[in-house]
Formats: sequence, structure tokens, C-alpha cells
Amino acid sequence: MENKGYSENELLICVASKLLEDKTSALVGTGLPMLAGMLAQKTHAPGLLIIFEAGGIGPIMPTLPISVGDSRTFHRAIAASSMHDVMSFAQAGYVDFGFLGAAQLDKHGNINTTVIGDHDHPKARLPGSGGANDVGSFARRTIIIIRQDKKRLVEKCDFITTPGYLDGPGARERAGLPKNSGPYRVITQLGVFDFNGANKTMRLIAMHPGVTVADVEANTSFEIEVAPHLETTAPPTAREIEILHREIDPAGIVLKK
Repeated sequence: MENKGYSENELLICVASKLLEDKTSALVGTGLPMLAGMLAQKTHAPGLLIIFEAGGIGPIMPTLPISVGDSRTFHRAIAASSMHDVMSFAQAGYVDFGFLGAAQLDKHGNINTTVIGDHDHPKARLPGSGGANDVGSFARRTIIIIRQDKKRLVEKCDFITTPGYLDGPGARERAGLPKNSGPYRVITQLGVFDFNGANKTMRLIAMHPGVTVADVEANTSFEIEVAPHLETTAPPTAREIEILHREIDPAGIVLKK
């Protein structure tokens, strides 16, 4: 990305942050999702209830934690609970937004974080699910952040760690997953996608400044559906960048100085 006064990570964080609504709950993980949640709290969504896998529920963090188990994830929290309780909350339908990453993502929003290649004889063994299957199965709206290229956005995942829309409309419900749950948005370094088309496949709805549809197509292994009216994402404001660096990540844990 050319120098536009902001970094790629700053752009992704700000785009993700704007998706989070006030007075909702979001189960976030380490890294960019954590920064997005904190930024939302400090701007348009002061009532956002942030939940961490390790058990911190509703904290107001002074600065960026280094992981979901950092003591700052319990700072001024309404509960210092457990992973069991957090996943139970998700299963009970109390998680509005879930943030996930992916090693592979297919056109129906299925996620692979388990193996690359054959399961029994893989080219690479990955970390696995952790809480990702719980989040993707039960959160009302799942937001996926992934770097987009043809090795990551694939026609079919080598292994489904976390279900998206499986093989199309109605598949989640047939598998016993809650109605009105599933992938909501995908955010990459090129644009933003939804799954609101008739086939529940990834649909380009917005591109980042300077990106073209051809750029998106060149970095995807399947045919991308394009929304009738494409938007351009808003670049980070000076105030957002200031909050990110001075208030959220002054140590440069994620946002290098």
C-alpha cells in the first residue's frame, strides 16, 4: 500500500471498529480485533461490551493487552470469569459480534486454521480451533480479518475448522447451528465483503482507497460476486490514528512506532 498517511493495519482496525455497534457485545482476540474493539469504545460505541476468551467480561482497558489472558483484560471488568463461561455465553446467544482470523477462507465463509494439505499428511500443521469454532458457530455476526491472496482465499478449504455457510443457503440450520448467525463481514487489505447474496457467497461491497475490482479478482481463487453499488471505505482520521497510538498502543505492540 502506498504511503497515504496511514498504515495498512491502521486502516483495517478503523474499518473493523466502525462495524461494532454501541450497546452490543463483541468477543475479540489478540491483535487487530482487540484494537478495533478498544477504538470503538473510545469513539462511537462507549457501551460496547468486550469479552475475552480467558474470562474478562466488560473491561475498560487502560492500554493494549498483549494477549487475551493479560491482566488488563480484567481491568474495571464486570466479571473475571472463565473460558467455560465465555463459550457458554456464546452458545446461549449472548455474543453479538465475534472476531476471527483465518489461514484459509472459502467462498462460503468457512475457515481453516487446522492443516494445509491432507489432514493425515499435511504440508503444514496449524494451531487449530481454540475457541474459533464456538465463536463462528454461535456468534450472531462473525467478522473475519484475513490478508487476501490466492493461497488464503480458496475455492475449498483443506479442512473446515470453523463453519461459515458450509455449502450454501440453509446449510447452517441443517447442521443444527442457530438461525441468524454466521459470517457477517470479511475485511482484507483490499476491501470489505458480505454474504448477503442469494448463494451465501462472499460479495465485494467496498474497496479501500486506490484498490480496483481487478486487484480483488487477482488475489482470489474463486469468482467474486460484486455488489451493484460499490463503496469506498473511509480512511482513518487523524483523531483515530492519535487514539490508536497515544491511548491504545503507546508501546507499539501491534502498531510499530
